Amino acid sequence: MCTAITYKTKDHYFGRNLDLEYSYKETVTITPRNYKFKFRNGKEIDEHYAIIGMAYVANDYPLYYDAINEKGLGMAGLNFPDNADYKEINPEKDNVAPFEFIPWILTQCENIDEAKELLSRINIAQINFSDSLPASPLHWIIADKDSSITVESVKDGLKIYDNPVGVLTNNPTFDIQMFNLNNYIGLSIEQPENNFSKKLDLNLYSRGMGGLGLPGDLSSASRFVKATFTKMNSLSGDSESESISQFFHILGSVEQQRGCVHMGEDKYEITIYSSCCNVDKGIYYYTTYENSQITGIDMNKEDLDGEKLVSYDLIKGQQIRMQN
Repeated sequence: MCTAITYKTKDHYFGRNLDLEYSYKETVTITPRNYKFKFRNGKEIDEHYAIIGMAYVANDYPLYYDAINEKGLGMAGLNFPDNADYKEINPEKDNVAPFEFIPWILTQCENIDEAKELLSRINIAQINFSDSLPASPLHWIIADKDSSITVESVKDGLKIYDNPVGVLTNNPTFDIQMFNLNNYIGLSIEQPENNFSKKLDLNLYSRGMGGLGLPGDLSSASRFVKATFTKMNSLSGDSESESISQFFHILGSVEQQRGCVHMGEDKYEITIYSSCCNVDKGIYYYTTYENSQITGIDMNKEDLDGEKLVSYDLIKGQQIRMQN
């Protein structure tokens, strides 16, 4: 499962936790402006916005998990089992495979308004990348510096929700996740008053008691509530260091530790990596489960007018700085 968030200080940030029990050989991959995208609907795009993000590169094609483009638009796909419903080919629509959806939007759109225009014509079609890589059940968050939306292809059709909290996890559907926040209306960052009963002399015995009832389990519904509460109340300085540090702390509030979610046999779901993108500057930061040091890759230090993908293997071993 996964959690994605947006965050804004002086700059705009976008990223996610990828929570799974396995990983492919994902890399931080830059797609330059002149890399040729050949979409399954027959459209080819030779010139487009440059993209940086986490991807599994298969047959020289970037299967992006999450990415941003040079214009300041970010997008991530998150697991959406049982709810995701991809459609048959519709000749009246732009038929896009799930694995193509991120590059379809990020190559062509500068902002949410332009993304919505493309979405008005899109049909997310049941098309596999290959026999060995079938379509994953996903839903998506798309965000620019001002707003974010959630996109879900379900049995009832394509749903596009304004996302005022800038958070996405997994099941249930986004409208239910948002409604569920009503159950936590009493949570506060302040110390609570005794509303239980005026007949009882109840005492505050700890700091943070205004947050009693905030979920702490690792289910997707609980992670949505906790990530939203943490993000919406988060405070940070405007510097790059303060901003990305706070971003990773927000994601850290819902990260998964090996051993807590058993997937059968000797498999356990963990937070394989966490990402934080400065969308304004085109910098992709990440940590991995074994490496808590933040690593950064600046797309603008590459030849963005090139034609070939540029990929960086993840630094997975722990980086420890000894002080004596």
